[in-house]
Amino acid sequence: MLSDIEISQSIDLKPIHDLAREIGILEQEIHPFGSYKAKISIDLLKRLEKSQNGRLVLVTAMTPTPGGEGKTTTAIGLSQALNRMGTSSILSLREPSLGPIFGVKGVGTGGGYSQVVPMEDINLHFTGDISAVSAANNLLSALLDNMIYHDNPLKVDANKILWRRCMDTSDRELRNIVVGVGEETTGITRSERFIISAASEIMAILCLATSVNDLKERLGRILVAFTFDGKPVFARDLKAHTGMASLLYEAIHPNLVQTTEGTPAFVHGGPFANIAHGTSSILATRMALKLSEIVITEAGFGSDLGAEKFFNIPSRQGNLPVDAVVIVATLRALRYHGGSKRRDMATPNLQRMKDGIPNLMKHVDNIKKFGIKPVVALNVREGDSTEEMEFLRSYLTERNILFAITDCHARGGEGAKDLANVVLNTENMNDDSPTNNQELYSIDLPLEEKVGTITREIYGLDHLVFSRKARTKMGQLDPLNVNGLPVCMAKTQYSLSNNPKARCIPDPTAPCTITDITMSNGAGFVVVYTESINLMPGLPKHPRAEKLDIGPDGMLKGLG
Repeated sequence: MLSDIEISQSIDLKPIHDLAREIGILEQEIHPFGSYKAKISIDLLKRLEKSQNGRLVLVTAMTPTPGGEGKTTTAIGLSQALNRMGTSSILSLREPSLGPIFGVKGVGTGGGYSQVVPMEDINLHFTGDISAVSAANNLLSALLDNMIYHDNPLKVDANKILWRRCMDTSDRELRNIVVGVGEETTGITRSERFIISAASEIMAILCLATSVNDLKERLGRILVAFTFDGKPVFARDLKAHTGMASLLYEAIHPNLVQTTEGTPAFVHGGPFANIAHGTSSILATRMALKLSEIVITEAGFGSDLGAEKFFNIPSRQGNLPVDAVVIVATLRALRYHGGSKRRDMATPNLQRMKDGIPNLMKHVDNIKKFGIKPVVALNVREGDSTEEMEFLRSYLTERNILFAITDCHARGGEGAKDLANVVLNTENMNDDSPTNNQELYSIDLPLEEKVGTITREIYGLDHLVFSRKARTKMGQLDPLNVNGLPVCMAKTQYSLSNNPKARCIPDPTAPCTITDITMSNGAGFVVVYTESINLMPGLPKHPRAEKLDIGPDGMLKGLG
């Protein structure tokens, strides 16, 4: 069996100019990065402003196991299947971060015969977007520290600096450090904390900005610190936002690549879903909607993270109503939530699988809260039990829940045709009137009520507790209109609750503790932290980076 990278390297790719022209992109709107990837100018949106939008399908998942359940692979396979069946479809996906690639999870470009390619380029440096995000982030840090060093005219309290430096690899040693140590000319000695680039507010801003002017305005709004007398200091006060925007001048334009079957794919932006809002850029999704009949996008992890945030943040800010939702499930994840140990979850076990179904049903219920009846896609794997598959089919069918089995990894778009047919026949896909998603909460509610709604309705937890630190932060941020923004929950992806060890569905009486609150003022949301969420991941004992190499033929090996 070929590895993912071997499949990627064996594909005859369409030249990027040909791919772009096939979907209606003009020559002057294409800025190539080599032969098979390109930036697409956002001027395209001005040209197509009056063109009708296609339909938007969101792919999410049940609560995943540590290795993931194939959500991106399913999204890619679905788009490939639609194109095979004569319905034009384009993907809008996130860029992978080097942290997971070199760490536990691995590549973020799908798998098998449902990949975006060239996968080695996309998973490593691609077109430099994440490097630009890191540079813009760290420019702001440098300008802030430089201002303090040169007599601190803004009177910033070094103990109240909120902004952190970032990098795009996992390095636990940088979670808490001291900077400015040494001679007097070195700088001001203070504590510092790095975050991974995907967790930077710059990444969120890049994905939520709708124009260059909007990008600059958002960068200027970033809250970086407080003064000695408690006044907020923003990036615009440091005159940092224009220089930061200059570093992002190229990055704001979406990237166009293709799948293993030549399906067009915009791959742009990469905010984490357990920390930030977890989906590709508004600009990329808008482009795809103007250029195709159906756009397939994905939001990180389960409905409790990616999907909830998609509806409440980019969908609201970017006017991106969702027409259909696919929930990806695996028998492995069902067994895991039914009590199987990690080492046993690949072994068929009908009873464990049955015991894990309530987790899937909670995700189905979550999506219904936004006014959509979801489709459950069972992503099959080698060795899966027919008995378990048929039980799940009968269980969902009896409850009038749409269901399809997919095999996109091994069969590409052919393996998602059943899913495509089900999606095409969902209610909103055949209705000429605009789709209006139901709101989970009113944006005007107080912050505490919005958080309570999410924890109660989406996580299934009735007991919400705010720590003293979180209450203090709420009071500190209250004058900055924190109550007028949507909530972005920072929570473990391994459980519906805030406890990563809690499988299936949580005990509703278990406390959900809010430990911290920060304001991503430029992105336009409030980040609410549950328990301990690391913004700078660490590497495992044997990271995937150990497997990467350049072979004698000059080709990359070990990626995927």
